[in-house]
Amino acid sequence: MSIQSHHRLALATSAQLAGFHPDDVHLVASLREAGVEPVSCVWSDPGVDWSRFDAVLIRTTWDYFKRYAEFLQWLDRLPVPTINPAPLLRWNSDKRYLLELAQRGVDVIASRISNSDDLRATLATMAGQDVVVKPTVSGGAWHTLRGVAGDAAFEASLAQLPAHLDYLVQPFVPAIVEEGEWSLVFFDGGFSHAVLKRPARGDYRVQDDFGGSADPVAPPASILAAAQRALAVVADLGHPDHAYVRVDGVQVDGRFALMELEMIEPGLHLARRPDAAERFARNLRGRLRALAGEIA
Repeated sequence: MSIQSHHRLALATSAQLAGFHPDDVHLVASLREAGVEPVSCVWSDPGVDWSRFDAVLIRTTWDYFKRYAEFLQWLDRLPVPTINPAPLLRWNSDKRYLLELAQRGVDVIASRISNSDDLRATLATMAGQDVVVKPTVSGGAWHTLRGVAGDAAFEASLAQLPAHLDYLVQPFVPAIVEEGEWSLVFFDGGFSHAVLKRPARGDYRVQDDFGGSADPVAPPASILAAAQRALAVVADLGHPDHAYVRVDGVQVDGRFALMELEMIEPGLHLARRPDAAERFARNLRGRLRALAGEIA
């Protein structure tokens, strides 16, 4: 039996997917069972009255990186809290955070930052290497290129990249194709579940849009511990509150190397783990009750 709803939670979406994503369907049902009314709202819609909600949960804002300044202004204007906190969302929105984590001892895929003017000079120091170039603010493999530094065809592709963006340059890691990319999901700091993502044959991108797959797995203790260490460093950097996070990485020479932390709008792989959706819903209800000053 559903508990009568008395909390309202906006699930921020984008115009390209204005409703609930199929992966969130059981989460939405579980929220309603827990007494929370989830409402899908396009983040960029000027007609939304955000003050009608107790909080905003970022879910499928899949165009935020294309409208980055507008997105940050929207965060600043919101009259209610976000889940995760807005300072964490800002920090996580630019992949420069990877360099911060590396400086604190987190094992991160070697990363360099370059603006478009210096990109070729950066790649010249990596001549002959298989590399990946992506904007520091991006998602879904947007403007992401893979190629051999110094190769003429790759140089031609690089010339088509937008000049106003900054770029993250990393060596390509063959283990992504050979073994797969690990994604570990945490709710309120506790490990929930994991998947191993693999690209389609002949590709290197693990996203669904490019034919990638994601299979539920139990991560080895070493990988789980490495993910937990990375989150502990994030807390030390001044961001201790992680309502949800997906830790992405790959095994390199027997060690777990971090690729990204997804704290804004990650796919959480809930459709095949209804228990995780229910757990997340309970955690969200607890947060909304705390915001309202209710006794848990």
